[in-house]
Amino acid sequence: MVPARAHDDLTESLAQLRTELDLQAGFPAEVEAEAQQAVRSVPTEPAAAQLDDLRDIEFLTIDPAGSTDLDQALHLERTATGAVLQYAIADLPAFVAPGGAVDGEARLRGQTLYAADGRIPLHPVALSEDAASLLPGRERRAFVWRFVLDDGARPVETTLRRAVIRSRAQWTYVDAQAAIDTGTAPEALRALAWFGPLRREREAERGGVSLNVPQARIVADDHGYRLEREAPLAIEDWNAQASLLTGMAAAELMLRGGVGILRTMPAAEPDDITAFRAQTVALGIPWPEDVSYGDYLRSLDRDLPAALAILDAAAGLFRGAGYVAFDGDPPADPLQAAIGAPYAHATAPLRRLVDRWSLVTCEALANGREVPEWVRETLPTLPKIMARSDGVANRLDAATLDRVEAALLSRHEGQVFEAVVLGRRNDGARVQLTDPPVTAKVTGLDAAPGETVHLRLTRTSIATGTIVLEPTA
Repeated sequence: MVPARAHDDLTESLAQLRTELDLQAGFPAEVEAEAQQAVRSVPTEPAAAQLDDLRDIEFLTIDPAGSTDLDQALHLERTATGAVLQYAIADLPAFVAPGGAVDGEARLRGQTLYAADGRIPLHPVALSEDAASLLPGRERRAFVWRFVLDDGARPVETTLRRAVIRSRAQWTYVDAQAAIDTGTAPEALRALAWFGPLRREREAERGGVSLNVPQARIVADDHGYRLEREAPLAIEDWNAQASLLTGMAAAELMLRGGVGILRTMPAAEPDDITAFRAQTVALGIPWPEDVSYGDYLRSLDRDLPAALAILDAAAGLFRGAGYVAFDGDPPADPLQAAIGAPYAHATAPLRRLVDRWSLVTCEALANGREVPEWVRETLPTLPKIMARSDGVANRLDAATLDRVEAALLSRHEGQVFEAVVLGRRNDGARVQLTDPPVTAKVTGLDAAPGETVHLRLTRTSIATGTIVLEPTA
């Protein structure tokens, strides 16, 4: 927990960071007015909206605690031959006029940004946290993907339609995992425990990799800020597999239809793979020649210091992610290497701009209609918009984490901390402290990855997010 005496300094530093990055939480008056008009005018009754009525399906949502911008709801039912997954995605396009004020502001923002002191939304909250959000007990418009799955959770039939749904319950990851573990979960959650592991097997078959590395997570509550670094719950991965399946189906539709936008990532360079393999040998957990990259990473014991160093190095192989728009000839390399298949962002329209285009494109292609002209005209602009937005999000995430970590260690100058060396960095090394789970670069540290070292904290600055650690004599 950030010490009380450092809390005010951290609050001021985070506010200054928003100013430096020119982040505006509020919206211009004309954007708010257009959003409110859309809320009043867009029908959600099936007959009036001329949409399929799927309100009898018992959809549910699974999100972090406190979420109100709910993009996805699912219903998963086992069958004699496998299962049927129905995956509903918020119909944000119904509320956003192409070329209008809300659309224009969203193109400036690109995505919802998540800061320690509150999120900066992509769309006005009247849409993203109310009228378009798949909140429980409310009639909501949605794009509904329906996957008929075989006994290995492979899709054998896929359809997509617009409909009206009503989610029955909003689950947190913690509560959903507990319900599954205690046997009190509803059928859809129980079926996820079947679906998720099988989709992991399909991921391994296609050469995909989910690192599942414990990530630093900033938690803000009534008591202040704290830093947690915990491995994701199993339910988080199982739920993510539904999104991955949908993203692959969206990419397949767009490639077959000759128009769309993909999320791509090139395969690692052979020299980088060779260097990584040599590092696993040096760390004492060699990567066998006859074991796939993904299977090797999945086999690592994440409690071992050497494994943390290997996973840190592995993350460096996943570089160059971007977006490729096309209308006609498909991209020369449509692969998303970490997933092991072509992939598109199509499941988070409330929080990510590009998903609106993906959903409208896919729904048209899936139902034999022409893709709207506004989509075709604007597709080429999306990669640059999303690249700029991703850059802002990355800078915000990194700078926020630096400031919270500096606040956690403030007033502890002179104290010695234990740390694991993750990897060499030019004139020093990148390390992770044991407690608190702070990651930092230590200049002048000559230690091998995976080695446990002791470091003395000499200086912190909450204003700049600076932490200075030095090797003990």
